[in-house]
Amino acid sequence: MKKFLAMLCMVGMTLPAMASDKAALDKRLVSATATLNEIMAVPDKAIPDSILTQATCVGVIPGLIKGAFVFGAEYGQGVVSCRTGHGWSAPAFIKMTGGSFGFQIGGSGTDLVLVAVNDKGFQDLLKSKFKIGGDAAAAAGPVGRDTQAATNWKLQSELLTWSRSKGLFAGIDLNGVAVFENTDDTTLFYGQPHTFQQILKGNVLPPDDAMPFVKTVAKYFHTAKARS
Repeated sequence: MKKFLAMLCMVGMTLPAMASDKAALDKRLVSATATLNEIMAVPDKAIPDSILTQATCVGVIPGLIKGAFVFGAEYGQGVVSCRTGHGWSAPAFIKMTGGSFGFQIGGSGTDLVLVAVNDKGFQDLLKSKFKIGGDAAAAAGPVGRDTQAATNWKLQSELLTWSRSKGLFAGIDLNGVAVFENTDDTTLFYGQPHTFQQILKGNVLPPDDAMPFVKTVAKYFHTAKARS
C-alpha cells in the first residue's frame, strides 16, 4: 500500500509538471472551441439563455482526465475568458485537480464547462487558486436553451458547472475540485508574463491564435443577450 500511495503521489506531481509547447496550447484552444460549438449545437441540451445572459466568465476544460484505482484522481487543463466592457477577454490558461476516495476502478475523459454568473464568481477566477464548493459556491447547471433555470442558483451559486461525456451533456457536481492559474502556459502563449487580472479584465489583446475561441464565446453569449 505504501508503494502504491508513493506511486500515486508521483503521478500527481508529474501530471501538472508536464511541459506544454505552443502547438499544444493552440490545440487546447481548438478543442475548447469545438467543445462549445458541439454543446451549443443542440438547443434542448445546451446552456440556458437565462444563464448565458448573466455570465461573467466562461471556462472550458476539454478532455478532463479522470482515473481511479481505489483512489480517484482528476486532472485537466483548459482556458477561460471573461466579459469586459468591450467584449470578451483574451483567454487565460487554467488547470484543475481533484481527488476522491472509494472502491473504484476505471477511467474516462470528460469535457467540462464552468460559468461564473456574478461578480463573486468573476473574482474567484482572478485568484491564483480556488476550490469549487469551498472558496466558490457552485451548483450543477441546468440544460436546455429555453429552460427557465431554478432561482436558487442566482442566490446561492457563483459558478455553474457542466460535463459532457460520450455525447451526453449535463450538470455536474465539482465540489472539492481545485482550479489554478496556469501561469507557465499563459506566459508561453503570450510570449511574456501577464497577470490573470490584466488578461481577464480585457487589458491584453487576444493573439490571432486565440480569436476563434474568443469569437465563439462572443457569438453564443451575444446571441443569447440579444434574444433576452
